[in-house]
Amino acid sequence: MLLHFYKMNGAGNDFIVIDNRDLSIALDEDTIAALCDRHHGIGADGLLAVEPAEKGADYKFRYYNADGGEADMCGNGARCFGFFTAHLSEEEEIPTSVSFETIAGTLTAELIGDDVRIAMSDPKDLELKVPIRIENFHDDLHFVNTGVAHVVSFVEDLENLDVVSHGRALREHDYFAPAGTNANFVKLLAPDHIAIRTYERGVEDETLACGTGMVACALIHNLLTGAESPVKVDVEGGDTLSIGFEKTGDTSFTNVTLTGPADFVYEGEIEI
Repeated sequence: MLLHFYKMNGAGNDFIVIDNRDLSIALDEDTIAALCDRHHGIGADGLLAVEPAEKGADYKFRYYNADGGEADMCGNGARCFGFFTAHLSEEEEIPTSVSFETIAGTLTAELIGDDVRIAMSDPKDLELKVPIRIENFHDDLHFVNTGVAHVVSFVEDLENLDVVSHGRALREHDYFAPAGTNANFVKLLAPDHIAIRTYERGVEDETLACGTGMVACALIHNLLTGAESPVKVDVEGGDTLSIGFEKTGDTSFTNVTLTGPADFVYEGEIEI
């Protein structure tokens, strides 16, 4: 059969998007992994599927990593999803906001000029100075779940860091078993400005951007330095995004937002 698809990217994090509102498309893990393969398929960090909502939102968000496994949430994917679904509207004017159900909770996307702002779920399971170490890495490690699990570490030499080997060691560490974790490495640029590099679970490699990872890094940055909202985050894809938040306790936050670009790349059909 021919699969109609769209290609999008958010800050360099790229996605295959399919409109499955009629639930006529059923893709297994192997097929999704093949579609995301950069040599033999379309190529992407993950696949987004638009499905009908079940609990009163506008749409249902399904996200699959490049290995074909379904994930709870993807921040950059959610921004692309919000932009895409806003353009599905049959209204004369494109809506400025859409809501959608994810495994991590119901989210809202706002279209603000060329950017999309996602109201994220409140973070949980925050832990400063996680009591583990990995080989040849000595900086402190911190943890927070911002819809998916993230380890965060501030480093001096971000440019020359072996993100893949250190990221893989953290992703596979027994402390985070059985699901594993994403790993983020951060450099301080200014009190309200950081740069990050991320190793993503499911992609099993460094990616050019990770939305939930940006949020994790910004919140840990606040806890360690008192940095105020919003925090600017530079990603390997070349974009700078903005993380907003309200601190409600010593280690708790609410009204967390992620703002940045979401772009159509092309649409096409592929035989599956």
